Amino acid sequence: MHVRFADCELDTGARQLLCQSRDVHLSPKAFELLKTLVEERPRALSKQELLDRVWPGVFVSDASLARAVSEIREAIGDHSRSDGFLQTVHGYGYRFATAGVVTAPGAAETLRPSCWLIGRDFEYRLTDGEHTVGREPGVAIRLDSPKVSRHHARVVAQGREVSVEDLGSKNGTFVRGVRIESRTLLVAGDEIQIGPVKLVFRVDEGIGATETEVWKDELI
Repeated sequence: MHVRFADCELDTGARQLLCQSRDVHLSPKAFELLKTLVEERPRALSKQELLDRVWPGVFVSDASLARAVSEIREAIGDHSRSDGFLQTVHGYGYRFATAGVVTAPGAAETLRPSCWLIGRDFEYRLTDGEHTVGREPGVAIRLDSPKVSRHHARVVAQGREVSVEDLGSKNGTFVRGVRIESRTLLVAGDEIQIGPVKLVFRVDEGIGATETEVWKDELI
């Protein structure tokens, strides 16, 4: 994976980080932590999950994780815990923001359709797998509205086949204006309503040379 953010470029295959076109050295664990967070963005990962993935089979304290986070922030010149690229999720862990991150996809990826959920002020690309939608910090698609349940709905993507199901939310999940009671397949142009928040499902048949992912945490 090759991504660009601010004045930095990260090539996970070459294990190289460039900032202002200069090679920036990270310790092996700090690089692995950065790689993990970038690949999982915008999902927040708990401290324990990060410890298990970056230090597998080794007992280390949260202090080791905090040092690696500080090393990354120092290397990329990003010192904000809440508004920068490497964000602290209070009481939970960390995540890497997608706002301003540009991904250069590989050749195989460019041949696949690209599926998106589009909100009033954000776009979220649906990679293959499950994406939980809700108000809880750490979910894949976080909608900050008191009428959105903590774990409100689940979106499952597999290529161009994308479905949504409600997770027993109080205010319901609607597709094409109808409250759904079971897993529902989406078609391009469908409007999905999560509590009061309206999203549109979009399918792009081809991906250009680069794509820009935009993410805003706070929706009204």
